[in-house]
Amino acid sequence: MSSNHSVLSEPEFEQAVHEIESTLAPLFKEQPELERAFKVLQVPERVLQFRVVWEDDKGNCHVNRGYRVQFSSVLGPYKGGLRLHPSVNLSILKFLGFEQIFKNALTGLHMGGGKGGCDFDPKGKSDNEIRRFCYAFMKELARHIGPNTDVPAGDIGVGGREVAYMFGAYKALRNEWSGILTGKGYDFGGSKIRPEATGYGLVYYSTHLLREFHGQDWQGKRVALSGSGNVAQYAALKVIELGGIVVSLSDSRGALIATGSAGFTADLVAKIGELKLKGGYLVDLGELEGFKYLAGQRPWTQFKNLDVALPSATQNEISGEEAKFLVEAGVLVVAEGSNMGSTQEAIDVFEAARASGKGVNGNAPVTYGPGKAANCGGVAVSGLEMAQNSQRIQWTEAEVDDKLKNIMEDCYNICFATAKRYAKEGEIPSIVQGANIAGFLKVATAARQTGDWW
Repeated sequence: MSSNHSVLSEPEFEQAVHEIESTLAPLFKEQPELERAFKVLQVPERVLQFRVVWEDDKGNCHVNRGYRVQFSSVLGPYKGGLRLHPSVNLSILKFLGFEQIFKNALTGLHMGGGKGGCDFDPKGKSDNEIRRFCYAFMKELARHIGPNTDVPAGDIGVGGREVAYMFGAYKALRNEWSGILTGKGYDFGGSKIRPEATGYGLVYYSTHLLREFHGQDWQGKRVALSGSGNVAQYAALKVIELGGIVVSLSDSRGALIATGSAGFTADLVAKIGELKLKGGYLVDLGELEGFKYLAGQRPWTQFKNLDVALPSATQNEISGEEAKFLVEAGVLVVAEGSNMGSTQEAIDVFEAARASGKGVNGNAPVTYGPGKAANCGGVAVSGLEMAQNSQRIQWTEAEVDDKLKNIMEDCYNICFATAKRYAKEGEIPSIVQGANIAGFLKVATAARQTGDWW
């Protein structure tokens, strides 16, 4: 099957395609026709680009570029977040949307894959400026989305405030109340534990990796986290609840490292959450007893002994060199709370360690959990929010948490079963290969059955 499509000018998207394709060789050997399906899936069903014109508090007119990449609807309505950040471009949104296809497939829920956003920077903007921008953005986006077509959610730069404004704009424009966005406030159709879901789900998934491959739990484990937004905060709180010791958090300006044995407390994590809501940075905390702040650095090379690493900030935040350091530090599990949190070089380091069968100090080698599986808890609860909206009901926190735990367990089980099915004789199964094959196979099979390729 020939294609003139080139992704050479889209490095993030090219990396995402390569990461998945590099693990599919055993599947293509069994079913060569699936290579055609992979070529088809690399091309979005639709890419929308539009201008967003808004007015600041001084009456000045500004224009930004808005996007929505509707990648695959074979399993359900397009589903994926909206990102507001100056770095937003088509390469990043296509990489995120492509990953979203397979992530959503692994949840077992009826959701396709998509992603969108704008190169607007919400930092430093007033509440009224955010509101005017959100209404202008939704004025253009509303014509392309709907509860059975495309259901966006939040992402970087889009929290509860922004989702609420966009929901209000859609309702006003269309004169209808529908579950058009997820991550809404609970009083107008949101779900319990949606803010916590990605972080909680990351820890639930990592629990299975610890138990299956290392026969251990969280008690006393030293856990390095990057990021300090929702994902990192709630992952940290869940680790602390389960008896682990959180030794780092970070943001775009630097890393906060625990030097004492106690690590981060739940109270300190809550304080950081309040700081982030106000637009602050970790450096603004000042000097803290038992901690050191490292400007312009990431946490991965700061520890000689480490049990778990949970990258939860942004893409490509663990390099190949940092991955080597983590392996030498004896890390048991690396699981991504962020999307494509590890570079391809880092993944190669983790996978080489796995294939060698040799860890540090007699332990089993590192187990790598890719973001499309490990962080699917957020979109899973978004799917549960869609279900609640359709039925006009709301479940309790315990009900949603139980469903999330079950989804993460089912996701892990299908990844592990597929990894075992395609593992080389005598090798420890590769979870990244299992996740990629399982997610791709589900989407490709449905696409063939509905005539999207043949």
